[in-house]
Amino acid sequence: MKSIFKPAVARLVIATSFLYASTLLAEAPGVYPDRIVVGQSAAFEGPAMALGLGMRQGLQAAFTEVNEHGGVHGRRIELLTLNDGYEPDRAIANTRQLIEEDKVFALIGAVGTPTSKAAQPLAKAADVPFIGPFTGAGFLRDPQNTHVVNVRGTYDQETEAWIKHLTEDLDSKRIAILYQDDSFGRVGLSGVLKALEKRNLSLVAEGTYARNSVAVKTALLKIRKAKPDAVVMVGSYKPIAAFVKLARKIRLNPHFVTISFVGSKALAAELGSAGEGVVVTQVVPFHEDSSVELVNQYHVALNRMDVSAESGFVSLEGYLVGRLLIEALERLGPSVSREALIAEFQQAPVSLNIGGVTLSYGPGDNQGMDQVYLSVLQKDGTFRYVDRLDQAISTAELP
Repeated sequence: MKSIFKPAVARLVIATSFLYASTLLAEAPGVYPDRIVVGQSAAFEGPAMALGLGMRQGLQAAFTEVNEHGGVHGRRIELLTLNDGYEPDRAIANTRQLIEEDKVFALIGAVGTPTSKAAQPLAKAADVPFIGPFTGAGFLRDPQNTHVVNVRGTYDQETEAWIKHLTEDLDSKRIAILYQDDSFGRVGLSGVLKALEKRNLSLVAEGTYARNSVAVKTALLKIRKAKPDAVVMVGSYKPIAAFVKLARKIRLNPHFVTISFVGSKALAAELGSAGEGVVVTQVVPFHEDSSVELVNQYHVALNRMDVSAESGFVSLEGYLVGRLLIEALERLGPSVSREALIAEFQQAPVSLNIGGVTLSYGPGDNQGMDQVYLSVLQKDGTFRYVDRLDQAISTAELP
């Protein structure tokens, strides 16, 4: 008997039937007999793209590594990624798609404060785990946000380290700030103001620029008038690099200090020779420090995934976030649910050793690490970790 289906229609029916059957097989949203699907919304284009690409690269290295060894309890980890361009509206649309249409098990590796601020409430409303966002914003550490699992230290911890070392190591008194004019920049500003107030100091100048732009000239002229001996900067690599290069051209050479979110490797590439001496606080170990087991594991995983891939602070953080999810899933056993994953970090104190790096969680504490490291950009574009800022001009070897 001749088929009444046209070939295209037949393919559609088969595909629809397959998707329906696959959905029925899901033990929980995003959890199937052979895989667990997680989603990431991040910037893969624009002035912050290196951050999204770095986080994705690190996550993929961790997931490829575990998948090559049979996955987690027989399930491979799959990562779906969507580009939000570091814009909140796009992050909202992506988050809705990942939760409602793609039905991912968890959201992972979001990049940025304004985008996380937009997306996180959607995850909370749907009881979807929000794991390892690349931001130190305080609202994500709210004990009520039990679905959020942070890895890195806060921006308040980074800005406290800035002011502590500038004032104690370099005797800086005239400190100015450049910050991105949005929720990210204002979180950094708040941290700086609190750190200065503790020391009976105040800012000598403030300058701002618009997100996803490099329009920093007006801010530079405003800051130059104050004659600062240090400028702290809260932003991503392109505008920060533009600011420092313009400052060097007009012979404004204070101590420059910026935040981990900046994207250190991309910043070094943008700055070139103008970057020597710029200080960046970091929230993960040095990505070339072979004394740290996690770093060695990261290099092996990165090389196995892509022999041409270069290491960096951002992708190391992405790898650590991926390893954290894998460790939590291993602890859950074969039966996996969103509720069980969230409870793993919230019901009782838990200390996880991941390649010699300890992450601790418990009731009311959803942040794994507190460490803040000082790194100094060298003339050749590499970074050196230091304990004090007066070591910044030292010629000691990299750790």
